[in-house]
Amino acid sequence: MKKYVLFLRGINVGGKNKVSMSELKVLFEQNEFKEVVTYINSGNIIFSSDYTDEKKLKEKCEVLIADHFQLNIPAMIVSVDDLVLALDHAPTWWGHDKALKHNAIFILPPMTVEEVFREVGAIKPEYEKVAHYGRVIFWSAPIETFSKTRWSKVVGSSVYKSITIRNANTVYKMMQLSE
Repeated sequence: MKKYVLFLRGINVGGKNKVSMSELKVLFEQNEFKEVVTYINSGNIIFSSDYTDEKKLKEKCEVLIADHFQLNIPAMIVSVDDLVLALDHAPTWWGHDKALKHNAIFILPPMTVEEVFREVGAIKPEYEKVAHYGRVIFWSAPIETFSKTRWSKVVGSSVYKSITIRNANTVYKMMQLSE
């Protein structure tokens, strides 16, 4: 069995796309997933599966959610091993300074990292730092000048529906829970 992290996009935000995490956990357990753990109400799930094809696994998860909750929710699935590898390659400035906001931007296929960078454009180096590894973009910016950054504008852009964002604390907690 292989262990995976699933990040659901856009659930339980502003009263829309309501998904009960406890109900989601039971749904996954009833459908051959093992060691299912959910974390906070924003659609973070860890589980083990015999599936090795991440594309088919993603489709299975999305169908389960659509059938059970009547919601078409995009999902980002990544093996725990690949997430560990991405975090091992995160820049040293990401995720540590409490005066900064640190986000991991996960790119949902078929969108590519290059397409997201083209859409968002060049960073404003006086306000933000951006790097990437694989399908994860690491972004940090001072909290007090967050609204002046280029990457804060990704929300509402044409690529917004092709990404899901988690803060560094959530990503690190998911890694801890997956152990």
